[in-house]
Amino acid sequence: MDKETWSRRRFIGQAGVGVATAMAAGALDSLAGVTLTYPQAGKLALLGGKAIREGKSWPTWPHVDDKVINKIVETTKSGKWSRIQSANGTVATFEKTFSGLIGSDFCVATGSGTQALSTCVEALNIGAGDEVITSPYTDFGTISAILTSRALPVLVDLDPDSFQLDPDEVEKHITPNTKAIMPVHIMGLPANMERIMAIAKKHGLLVIEDACQAPFSRYQGKPVGVIGDLGCFSFQASKAIACGEGGAVVGNNQVMMEECFTVQNRGASRAGKNERIGPKYRMNEFEGAILMGQLDEAKSRFEIRDANAKYLSEKLAAIPGLTPQKQYEGTESGSYYNYAMKYDSEEFGGVNRAQFLKAMQAEGVPFTSYIRNGLHREPWVDTILNQQVYKRFYTEPRLRSYREAMDLPNCDEITDKTLVAFWGSAVLLGSRRDMDDIVNAVTKVYENRSLLRNV
Repeated sequence: MDKETWSRRRFIGQAGVGVATAMAAGALDSLAGVTLTYPQAGKLALLGGKAIREGKSWPTWPHVDDKVINKIVETTKSGKWSRIQSANGTVATFEKTFSGLIGSDFCVATGSGTQALSTCVEALNIGAGDEVITSPYTDFGTISAILTSRALPVLVDLDPDSFQLDPDEVEKHITPNTKAIMPVHIMGLPANMERIMAIAKKHGLLVIEDACQAPFSRYQGKPVGVIGDLGCFSFQASKAIACGEGGAVVGNNQVMMEECFTVQNRGASRAGKNERIGPKYRMNEFEGAILMGQLDEAKSRFEIRDANAKYLSEKLAAIPGLTPQKQYEGTESGSYYNYAMKYDSEEFGGVNRAQFLKAMQAEGVPFTSYIRNGLHREPWVDTILNQQVYKRFYTEPRLRSYREAMDLPNCDEITDKTLVAFWGSAVLLGSRRDMDDIVNAVTKVYENRSLLRNV
């Protein structure tokens, strides 16, 4: 679609200001005599104009209501604050309820999403000398979970349009020491699990899904988290289901899930026998209470976020220079922890990402660049390469090649230039009018792009 055709598109069916007004302000490019259809066209808020979202607020998250408060009070009064005090307490009840909602046979709750991932790595007997392939574009908890067992996190480059692991790069980095792949469903959208599972089967590898941002997302008829061998979720305060900190492992393999229970229970099995190495990663009853106060409405909130994201993608896809996050064939829904797009500076007349973000934020739309650095550019890499445990279990040539492989240009482009996003957990709970405001703000910034070059 060329720019002139795009200028004729009517995104929001509201009365707008005419070209004459906008042209008098010297603001607009490529209008070709077409009347704009968004209400506050004209001077950018960054340059002193009226903001699209002036005087408006976004939904807040996490949501606290009487259900949550009553569950906390009930738990406090019970005096049962640890999961080991009751087989029918809030944590055990949460595990049963959450596994039913997700679509897994089993669930083990933990104190965080990072702990859930770490539990899986340890339960699958992945340790020193082993390698796990994962994404550089994620929270450090993904990497930390591998390092905790002294395994080697092998970071590979991304698909520049989906911000997810590139399966071709995954296969290139498999070695005799590779034991697992840990795909990250970044932003809450499914990774390319069809390819990843095929690669894992071909090479005899385990798959641990980092679904921390993706509860209820579905891919090719399956819920995210039960496509691989094990899946992990986070309930940290910013997540779509939140209890401050908290996490869960889900799966359909009872033997694996019992090992996960034993690991997170500081090595003690359900039978009470101390069987293996394990930290204490148990979720407490207060976290379980907060979660149980939310679960009744968790699925409906997911559906609101997913529907609003689909609406935005339909509207914003036509704007030159902004491409909604690529979704793989078979993606049915997403939880949209973040709503992300790829930004093309050239289509915005040379306006760089930082200038675009400033303009959007001034209009009251909280776009950011999200993760500022790929994890291959963080200090932990040199830290582990200098530790005796890594020098002992990995050869010098392997550690040298590992260091040299930290050249991930697609990830660098995403973090440095192309990705723009806003926090979906809160914003996507808004009304359609709120979503229209986002479209209007993007449209306004695009039409005024020539004025942003020197900002």
